[in-house]
Amino acid sequence: MVSEAAPKLPVIDLSKETMKPGSSCWVEACGYVRQALEEYGCFVVEYKKLSPELRSGVFDVLKELFDLPTQVKMQNKCQRPLISYLGNDPRIPLHESLGIEDVETLEAAQKFTTLMWPNGNDRFCEYLHAYGKLVTELDQMVTRMIFESYGVEKHHEPYVEATCYVLRLLKTRSPKENESNSGLGIHTDISFTTILHQNQVNGLEVDTMDGQRINVEFSASSFVVMAGDALMVWSNERIKSPKHQVIMNGKVDRFSMGLFTFNNGILKVPEELVDEEHPLKYKPLDHLGFLHFFHKTRRPIKDYCGI
Repeated sequence: MVSEAAPKLPVIDLSKETMKPGSSCWVEACGYVRQALEEYGCFVVEYKKLSPELRSGVFDVLKELFDLPTQVKMQNKCQRPLISYLGNDPRIPLHESLGIEDVETLEAAQKFTTLMWPNGNDRFCEYLHAYGKLVTELDQMVTRMIFESYGVEKHHEPYVEATCYVLRLLKTRSPKENESNSGLGIHTDISFTTILHQNQVNGLEVDTMDGQRINVEFSASSFVVMAGDALMVWSNERIKSPKHQVIMNGKVDRFSMGLFTFNNGILKVPEELVDEEHPLKYKPLDHLGFLHFFHKTRRPIKDYCGI
């Protein structure tokens, strides 16, 4: 009797030099991106524009960051949810993270670096800015493909102009003896999109729409693109945000990064995505308003703007 192979996320390569808007491989990739998001809510993207040197360098400086004293890291504070330092939380004892807003800009990278190292740390700043710029470009490429695949590309530029990019730097330490191996409990992301990247320590688990669980494996040049709750609203539930968690099974710490996108304006379901088969499910979404609502109540997005 042959056992069924474990489910895997679709893998889409967006590295080709010919991957330009309007080209045949671009149009083909748009279809793959839409299909993957509608079926799984996420997919693995191969993106070889991330050089081995940048990848190695950014994880080196990430370890340097988390080695700083806790009181230094606690200076990372912001009124907006998902940016301030998080650590020493008994509910998620293995987890520690910091957030940087607008990391695609050199000014933001310099400001964060100076906050952590008042005497400067040029190497950290250079790697952080280069990585932030690259992953932001990847997100804009993917969101353009999503909009084009639904025939609403006219809305993409205004969407990008209203988007705030938050890079969250994460460490999940290995559990001690008799300690739970849960790094981060089951949740959906409250972003529009999330792009995840890690060192070679796996731990991300994604639930499929039919109730199976996928242990996600990353290659050195791969990222996971994940739909957030705001994309679920915008797509009128053609795309659903997948449940996922982090489980630590080894004895090596996991370092990872997540680019979370948030809209500074009001997100509306495009009229092209409303029809008899897909009646309107959501009122216009004040995305930042939802962040504060969720931070206080932990209630789902349907409770905030569902019809």
